[in-house]
Amino acid sequence: MKAKILIVDDDPDIATMLEDRLQASDYGTVIARDGVEALELVEQEAPHLMLLDLDMPRLTGLEVLKRLPKVRPAEDLPVIVMTAHASIDAAVEAMKTGAYDFLTKPLDKDHLLIVISKALERDALKRQVACLKTEVDSRYASIVGMSAKIRAVMESAQRAAKSDASVLLLGESGTGKELFARSIHQWSLRQAMPLVVINCVALTETLLENELFGHERGAFTGADRLQKGKLEMADGGTIFLDEIGDMSLPLQAKLLRVLQDREFHRVGGTRLVSINIRVIAATNKDLRQAVKTGEFREDLFFRLNVISLTLPPLRERPDDLPALAKFFLNRHAKDAKRPGMMFSPAAMEAMSRYSWPGNIRELDNVVARAVILNHSDTIEPDMLSLDAMGRTSPGERLPYLSLPYHESMEEHSRYIIEQALKDAAGNQTKAANRLKLQRTYLARLIKQQKVKEEPDSL
Repeated sequence: MKAKILIVDDDPDIATMLEDRLQASDYGTVIARDGVEALELVEQEAPHLMLLDLDMPRLTGLEVLKRLPKVRPAEDLPVIVMTAHASIDAAVEAMKTGAYDFLTKPLDKDHLLIVISKALERDALKRQVACLKTEVDSRYASIVGMSAKIRAVMESAQRAAKSDASVLLLGESGTGKELFARSIHQWSLRQAMPLVVINCVALTETLLENELFGHERGAFTGADRLQKGKLEMADGGTIFLDEIGDMSLPLQAKLLRVLQDREFHRVGGTRLVSINIRVIAATNKDLRQAVKTGEFREDLFFRLNVISLTLPPLRERPDDLPALAKFFLNRHAKDAKRPGMMFSPAAMEAMSRYSWPGNIRELDNVVARAVILNHSDTIEPDMLSLDAMGRTSPGERLPYLSLPYHESMEEHSRYIIEQALKDAAGNQTKAANRLKLQRTYLARLIKQQKVKEEPDSL
């Protein structure tokens, strides 16, 4: 996709000259004759860079720079200012206000193109770094496991990564679908571009539509500026649609159109936005059955199901459990500044016998909880609290297992404490003994986590 440059200059000859030079260098261009029009076009055209004259009627270049954050975040639009008056003071003021660079007229063509190229390159790098900061988490550093089943899926994922075909990841909740999505992106030719994640079940239909497509200024009450959606943010990279099976039928229809045409309208907008993305989707539902019952569009299913990968549940890959448990233990122990923690042989045996209905996510949370609450460097079976969870079948699940990691861990800890209190008839001393905690420490946890207490019985 061509980078679009907004040229802002009240001199039509200069504006036309710049337009010709930039188009000859394969840039798209839009022209504004003054500062007011420039701010309007920033919203309407979403340019990638602005060439801004400082000396203009109605609004000066400096005034445009000062008002720009109300229309679009300054970090999202590099601005190169231009002036016929070589003034150090103007340059300093423009740079303080947010300009990327400062050029004097008459402009040197070669120097101008170099500055534009560097500004766009820096902007792309900033977006990439920002995406990595928000999207990448250390817990997704690598796929752990050497069992035959997981190796087969990894090999298929690596082959799939080399194409731009849509990938559909299937499997129970907690089997690592997001990890595989991230790995496919990192193995692909799009690895230098953003990976954008959106959870289709975490938002209402209206909010999800806004998250996907973005909105124009004035599209609804409170929409005081243009907002890019996740699809647009993923341009050039990959979008991961988690829990796609929970997307409403109207949104499925809109998504299908995007996948077919690679373009869409922002909410409240009339201008088409073109994108170049790779789509990875995931679900724990049986989409073929959902198609039969009319809950999922057949045409969208076929669009997404170009390459299908099914992730095995943890109970079907028991050989991987020790490595996974040690991986999570090392990570959480490092976070807690408690190096050297280990599982006792009995604890490892208890984990190997457990069915893990919540899969890898449950294992991660159980280990995290044990690290937090255990005062010893050796984790014993009772610190895992596998019996306290009251699981009777592999299909039974706790509701918090679908939550993000930190929220799930907090809910898990709260659940274990509540169970211990219940078993101890509300007696905190007995509950503390059961959990191998000091009573004062347990009391603090109860207060911090707002645990529901049973009536204390002596």
